[in-house]
Amino acid sequence: MHVLQPKHVKLKEDEAVKLLEKYNIIKEQLPRIKISDPAIADLGIKKGDVIKILRKDEAGSEKEYFRVIV
Repeated sequence: MHVLQPKHVKLKEDEAVKLLEKYNIIKEQLPRIKISDPAIADLGIKKGDVIKILRKDEAGSEKEYFRVIV
């Protein structure tokens, strides 16, 4: 992983369910990321999994973004 690349984390199934319930959405409404994306190659993911991306802003705090694998 490169220093500038944000951290990618695979969510457990129960974590993904809680996330979807929190925002009252279904997986298909999440932004998508391809299974072939090099940033997630070593996470052991499959189609339909949800990942969390942790990006740092200018102030240095981490923001969470979520994607579904397609």
